Amino acid sequence: MMPIKRIAIFGSTGSIGTQALEVIAAHPDKFSVEILTAHTNDELLIRQSLQFQPGIVVIGDEKKYQKVKEALRQTEIKVFAGEKALDDVSTTDCYDIMIAAIVGFAGLTPTLNALENGKVVALANKETLVIAGDIVMRKASEKKAPIIPVDSEHSAIFQCLVGEARNKIDKVILTASGGPFLGKKPNYLVNVKRDHALQHPNWTMGAKITIDSATLMNKGLEMIEAKWLFNLREEQIQVLIHPQSIIHSMVQFEDGSLKAQLGLPDMKLPIQYALTFPDRLISNFPRYDFKKPNTLTFEEPDIKTFRNLTLAKEALYKGGNMPCILNAANEIAVFAFLRNRIGFLDITEMVERTMEKISFIENPSLDEYFETDGEARTFAASLIQM
Repeated sequence: MMPIKRIAIFGSTGSIGTQALEVIAAHPDKFSVEILTAHTNDELLIRQSLQFQPGIVVIGDEKKYQKVKEALRQTEIKVFAGEKALDDVSTTDCYDIMIAAIVGFAGLTPTLNALENGKVVALANKETLVIAGDIVMRKASEKKAPIIPVDSEHSAIFQCLVGEARNKIDKVILTASGGPFLGKKPNYLVNVKRDHALQHPNWTMGAKITIDSATLMNKGLEMIEAKWLFNLREEQIQVLIHPQSIIHSMVQFEDGSLKAQLGLPDMKLPIQYALTFPDRLISNFPRYDFKKPNTLTFEEPDIKTFRNLTLAKEALYKGGNMPCILNAANEIAVFAFLRNRIGFLDITEMVERTMEKISFIENPSLDEYFETDGEARTFAASLIQM
């Protein structure tokens, strides 16, 4: 019988965190929740804490500490607040697997701490590898700490590679739904508003990743993540638009054979696989029926219209701190778009201008990644006078 795995969810109130807790709730004999963290959503964090009774809870927003502390007063749960607490708690030894689901740059340090302590990291935060993939993968290798991807595309590649350790990869093909604006041209996109961009046709995700999907930046970030996760050369990574989102990604081997992982668009499946690997657990997730949809289609991405994918490819090929610059500028631009401060097409322009402005460093240290991130954010924000 599998021993109970102790789980720490960093980013428990977001889309991945809440679905991870659904998976855990369905298998109480397999998992226990030891740590839950949230940035500002104190009410949901309190409800989750009362249900799952973790040993430790962290609320990022220090102003909300008293409210969380008071709500959990009758329990044994230890409550902490602030960014430093997040980092400190990630170094504790009370968990076996970290679900790294904090969005953006903020997820980097806790992930590095988990790896430093040899913990399994179920990685749902792609920005961690985009920003500092060389440092993160080196740490994982040094400490023999497994990183198991949760992103549906990278989980698909990971699953296709099981049992293929001795076989060389020719290329990986990341599939993209194309988002809500597939087939649209710039004269349409110039008028796109926040609420329209948040209506993803296939997936239910957080606001940041939904906008990234609409601009195709998400696929660009995934290309960079794939390079580090699977030790690939830039030219081995291809993107294909697949509007039905049934094939989650494919691997082609050097003999020409293709392996694909299929399923309905449901993040609970890759989350559960990451938590139970190398085993598979029974689930009641809905199954794909080949009658609906009965046609799977593929097309090349429109990189003239969706230039974020081109910018991400440039960052991928250039390497160094360029992906870090790309990511920082994109986080600021998406933040501004979600608050109706800039237009949809301005996101790309802000990223491009920031990539041109910030100094390139070929082999950055961790401190230089932090400095790059700060400089890129400051410059991007100056473009909109936030």
